[in-house]
Amino acid sequence: MSPTVFYKRNIRFFFFSREEKRMHIHVKQATKRAKFWIEPIIELESNNGFNDSELKEIKTEIVNNESIIRERWNSFFYR
Repeated sequence: MSPTVFYKRNIRFFFFSREEKRMHIHVKQATKRAKFWIEPIIELESNNGFNDSELKEIKTEIVNNESIIRERWNSFFYR
C-alpha cells in the first residue's frame, strides 16, 4: 500500500507502507520519481527525472506542508 498525502501540479506526494522507519516522502509525476528525507532535515535522497527547478519547487511544497506530512506519517505508521 502507498497512501497519497497530497497532489500538487500533477505531482503525487506519498509514502510506501513497507519501508524504513526514518521519515521521508516519495514524489512522482508520470515517469519522474524522487525521495526526500523529512528527518533530521528536509533533503533530497534520490532523483530520477526531475530537473533542478522542479526539485526546488517540490522541496518548497514539502517545506510548506511539513506539518501535514508529519501528521499523516504518524497516523499511518503509528495507529
